[in-house]
Amino acid sequence: MKRSLLFCIALLTLGACREDGKATLPEPMTMTAEAVGHFCQMEMLEHPGPKAQVFLDGLPYPLFFSQVRDAIAYDRMPEQSHMIAVIYVSDMGWSGASWDNPGADNWFLASAAYYVVGSDMVGGMETPELVPFSTHEGAQAFIARHGGEALQLDGITDDMVLAPVEFESDIGIEDDGDFEERLRALSR
Repeated sequence: MKRSLLFCIALLTLGACREDGKATLPEPMTMTAEAVGHFCQMEMLEHPGPKAQVFLDGLPYPLFFSQVRDAIAYDRMPEQSHMIAVIYVSDMGWSGASWDNPGADNWFLASAAYYVVGSDMVGGMETPELVPFSTHEGAQAFIARHGGEALQLDGITDDMVLAPVEFESDIGIEDDGDFEERLRALSR
């Protein structure tokens, strides 16, 4: 009985892995008109700039993000409870990519990207964007035109993706004087 149980456990363990011993990552999906942004629930193809898709463990379809910055923020959110299997981002150095049409199938691993941070370009949701490139040379060419700096994923700090975005139109605007009072009223 013990041998049978051990044999079954061994078979199940082997079946869960590929021949090389690594779990199989889901393949990126083509971005179609049906793809909507996870946060905004708007059609992805209606927004310019690079995109991202996040696969959660055990789920067959990815969460799409209208901005790469939002996908990295999602990964780093303390309340994010599902294990992420893989994140793919648009390769903005791909020969067919443009800001208005970043491509539907030019996905690559987010962990392998060179991200341009601090450029003069804004993402699909009109906020600062992390612009991904599969090569350092592609990132440098973009920097020459749009400014910023090239960082890999481990160089991107949480405050670059999780901090609120301040718009120029917000500068100098005082907080609503009765905001705290209204907030207290809501919590009563």
